[in-house]
Amino acid sequence: MRLPALRSTRTLLPRLCQLATNYSALSQRRQPPSSSFTITTTTTTTSSRSPRPQPQPRSRQRLIAQTQTPFYNTSNSKKRISTSTSTRRQTTRTEDEAYADDDAAADYDFDDMEKADKSSVKVPKGTRDWVGADIKTRDRIFKAAGDAFARHGGVALDTPVFELKSILSGKYGEDSKLIYELADQGGEDLALRYDLTVPFARWLAMNNVQQIKRYHIAKVYRRDQPAIARGRMREFYQCDFDIAGEYDPMIPDAEILRIIYEVFSSLGLAKDVTVKINHRKILDGLFAVAGVPDDKIRPISSAVDKLDKLSREEVRAEMIEKGLDGSVADEILEWTKHSGDIPKILDLLKKDEKMFANDKIKKGIEEMSLLQTYLEAFQIADQVSFDLALARGLDYYTGLIYEAVIELTAKDRSAETRVGSIAAGGRYDNLVGMYGRKQIPCIGISFGVDRIFTILKARHEKEKQRVRGSDVYVMVFGGKNGLLPERMEIARTLWDAGLSAEFSPKAKPRLPQQFKAAETAGVPIAVIIGEDELKAGKVKVKVMGLPEGHPDKEGTLVEKTSLAAECKRLLAEDALLTNGETTTTSTST
Repeated sequence: MRLPALRSTRTLLPRLCQLATNYSALSQRRQPPSSSFTITTTTTTTSSRSPRPQPQPRSRQRLIAQTQTPFYNTSNSKKRISTSTSTRRQTTRTEDEAYADDDAAADYDFDDMEKADKSSVKVPKGTRDWVGADIKTRDRIFKAAGDAFARHGGVALDTPVFELKSILSGKYGEDSKLIYELADQGGEDLALRYDLTVPFARWLAMNNVQQIKRYHIAKVYRRDQPAIARGRMREFYQCDFDIAGEYDPMIPDAEILRIIYEVFSSLGLAKDVTVKINHRKILDGLFAVAGVPDDKIRPISSAVDKLDKLSREEVRAEMIEKGLDGSVADEILEWTKHSGDIPKILDLLKKDEKMFANDKIKKGIEEMSLLQTYLEAFQIADQVSFDLALARGLDYYTGLIYEAVIELTAKDRSAETRVGSIAAGGRYDNLVGMYGRKQIPCIGISFGVDRIFTILKARHEKEKQRVRGSDVYVMVFGGKNGLLPERMEIARTLWDAGLSAEFSPKAKPRLPQQFKAAETAGVPIAVIIGEDELKAGKVKVKVMGLPEGHPDKEGTLVEKTSLAAECKRLLAEDALLTNGETTTTSTST
């Protein structure tokens, strides 16, 4: 039996399998050889009506059709094969035709399988790969946060990506259902960390640390419904800063709010970010005065926390479903309409006799008044909004709570306004005591890196900006041999000076191709070398993307010995104009 020719190694296995099936079927049906080159079989029926064949799947039907075609091999490679039934209907096929059909069937089945396999090669839902310019933008966020944390005395901490399930359970209210639980690992029930705050509290209790400013930049995991366009992922980065220890009231709270301002200022977002604040004592007191039982305060707080996602009617329905009377829900919703600067909301609460008579509200008003004084000293009082609708659904918050959101006018709104809060946190004085024998008051902030990244990337695209690539692109103009060794020498000089530099990997590149490569990569400075200039010990330095008519549009000649210093000077000027990370797209060179 002749093996079919293999056009591709990827079809070897399915073809061999089909060939084995054909051979097995043939061995049961083969007739003794005769002098004729044609084998004729006659099918006789025992009744006037043949039994109805059972339905078969398409793939099974094709296999039966292929295996029930008898053939007999002779020295001639193209002998006719015929099959005769009771009606004496004959069909003829050549062996090569039969083999060609086998090959086509194998190719068809395997190609379908291969396409299915390729469609399953993807990242899990709610995750993403990071590469190139996206990593540069993400690292810019890391740097802005890390620099601010270090300025305020933060100490870096890293913890395992998974924790004992018991450590995480019961800390997140209704969001506990979003925890990724792991299978039993040698007798330990584990779960992926939901945030960085609970692991920090566990670390404090384990190591009996009484006072620390700590920061942590790492991934966390939530089994949430992802919305990638809005920056909502199942695996995402958080940048956390927390202050743990005994301090006088509201001093660490004010410093945290100052850190929020500094991070967004360095990212160029401060003018568009509003930090909403509220106080759990005031919120709990408001619920109590309205008639919410103590055992329902946390569930109702969770419902109020959804006001930025659901309509007021939907939130009211949820509160009623959780056991509140409609009039109580209406009073809560009426109070949550109020927001403004701290003095305005405090005056509103003081004027309501029922509210001001509540001890929790009195304590909250006292602390918020003190906070206003400290925020004025930090010159950020105008950056916050006291919003009575802010609830923060996590169970462990005990005092000041806050979240940062992008606030734009209607005509400026785009996809970036739908990402929700981009930073959030609050005071949690009782969390550490759940793991140790002593309570350690804490307050912290968590920046949502993926959501901030979504905003920055959308702005780069809207403003036609590219994330900066290398610092310098070394080019050649003219020259018989492309001056490759000379370009390498210039690049090495820049590398030794701590600058990032690239050059074309071609021996004789064309100048337009080099400019195109530099523009595509977002390189801000071009160093152009030529034979005459090199003989004079000079090179041309050109800032990319300058408009027509600019005095330095064509670049300037500088001494080779001062090239690195000149590039650093130009990069420093460019950083002041572009906040250090982007360069405006331009087709001019």
